[in-house]
Amino acid sequence: MKRIKGLIILAIILIALPILFPNNYFITVVGTAVALHAVLAISLNLLMGYAGQISLGHAAFFGIGAYSSAILTTQHQWNPLLSIGAGMLITGIIAFVIARPILKLKGHYLAMATLGFGIIVSIILVQAGNFTGGPDGLSDIPPLALFGWTISSDFHWYVVMSTVLLLIVWLVNNLIDSRSGRALRALHGSEVAAEMMGINTTSVKTNVFVLSALIASFVGSLFAHQQAFISPDSFSFFFSIELVTMVVLGGLASTYGAIFGALVLTFLPELLVVFEDYEVMVFGGILMLMMIFMPQGLFVALENLISRLYRNYFNPPLPVPASDGENHDVA
Repeated sequence: MKRIKGLIILAIILIALPILFPNNYFITVVGTAVALHAVLAISLNLLMGYAGQISLGHAAFFGIGAYSSAILTTQHQWNPLLSIGAGMLITGIIAFVIARPILKLKGHYLAMATLGFGIIVSIILVQAGNFTGGPDGLSDIPPLALFGWTISSDFHWYVVMSTVLLLIVWLVNNLIDSRSGRALRALHGSEVAAEMMGINTTSVKTNVFVLSALIASFVGSLFAHQQAFISPDSFSFFFSIELVTMVVLGGLASTYGAIFGALVLTFLPELLVVFEDYEVMVFGGILMLMMIFMPQGLFVALENLISRLYRNYFNPPLPVPASDGENHDVA
């Protein structure tokens, strides 16, 4: 019930923003970026927050989807919808092939392996210039069309990305509440204990790794058609670190926390432009303070604070009756 309420509130906010602030740059342009980053953070949170598997190469799957769609539409004149499906298929196969050997590792070994994968993909995007355009990237990517409706304006993309965000939140919420979701949480708690309970941990880890990669690939394709231009810089190791920061900042194992982390890390740089040369320093200081004083995540901390204030205000503790100093025996 709590997850349904959260989804309804999120839908109301996404619908209300363009109505309350029409023709606003932050709503249409930055709001679309927030929705895109939120979907990526949610997909990574499935792997990190719920399954407990560290990944520093999530941007690689984002890039594979984007480049697959861009190459197929610009160089082979594929329909954009078919190219999105092909990109997800390619990404799913790659994720499945590397999942088994990589996910045998644990801790910082797993982090280094996923980091290596991300760097390999980034190098390929730069070096394979005949297909990817090299460091200059690919341009003239055709717009996406759905049922004869061409998605061209910023507001159109805001509607599309907001709808995708709501669908992904609904999908993830249902997954977490299902038997597979309970298996993920058991895996996060203790892999040995999960195996003793009869859970095939290898299969569970592989499935969630592939699912998170497929979501990233799908959003990468949308990103390519939205921007009409992509380059390797958008899918670098640094963007993977930014995604990890969104998940940790919002709160691990919290879908809405991942959205909140994406919101903070997308809007905060825009608000810190006034600090000019000190923007990065202030940004880093804010993140450091949040992690020191709110290690469980900013969204989770705020949620706990609001719940505590609500309980104290609407359900105050009952007063303890004063003792009359006498002992009363029960007959």
